[in-house]
Amino acid sequence: MSDYDLDAGPDPATVAAAAPESAIGAAAAEPVYAVGVGPGNLEYLTPRGERAIREADVIVGFTTVVEFVEDLTDADLLTCGYEDEAEALEAFGERVADGERGTAVAMGDPNHSGYQFVGKVQDAVERADPDIPVRVIPGISSLQLAASRARTPMEDTEFVTLHKSGDLESDMERLATAVDDRHLLVLPRPYDRMPGDIARFLLDRGAEPSLEALVLEKLTHEDEQIHRFTLTELADHAGGCGEDETPFSDLIVLAVRRPVAAGEPS
Repeated sequence: MSDYDLDAGPDPATVAAAAPESAIGAAAAEPVYAVGVGPGNLEYLTPRGERAIREADVIVGFTTVVEFVEDLTDADLLTCGYEDEAEALEAFGERVADGERGTAVAMGDPNHSGYQFVGKVQDAVERADPDIPVRVIPGISSLQLAASRARTPMEDTEFVTLHKSGDLESDMERLATAVDDRHLLVLPRPYDRMPGDIARFLLDRGAEPSLEALVLEKLTHEDEQIHRFTLTELADHAGGCGEDETPFSDLIVLAVRRPVAAGEPS
């Protein structure tokens, strides 16, 4: 398995985005599926994603994600954390190369914040057998739920994910550039780039202090909460880099609603 230096590169997301998928039926080998399992409630798992999970011989993913779908399948489950991710993916690649049907699972939708994981899966599979394609099965993202709860239409919204390793400065600049004209939907990074830190950054870059900011937490879960602030109020929670230094969990989306234009209802 490749060693990625996510600060210096290459970013595994570039592997996932290097080329479009081949035409359906063009590949000789059974594809591996990278499935987005949704935001944490099985009602939001798509039927196509569920079928890929049910039909798999081997499933790989982070432990918390695999536990979410384990009752849906009789597959062998390869669970991992960040420390043993490379080993689990290497074993997964070897098994699909031996003819087993494989599915990798990620929370939400891989297209919204999962391309680093997709790239690592693809790298592991290609190393074991370059003829096996990897296909993404989209899921329902917490971003889509957040857009619904915050009433921020995606066509009027700047979406930025900070939920990745590596440098985030260009992503933060996108937020600063867009905040005056568009809604923002942000996936914060636990726990060093949380909603309060983002609010403080936007205020330092001249954002309107009274902008409405919503921290949408554990969407679709039984303990879902929506916390409402002005940007100034949210910035009071800036600082810290650990789980005990923030009032929010790691299952959050930040929405900042754009200023109301003249003539619009407030």
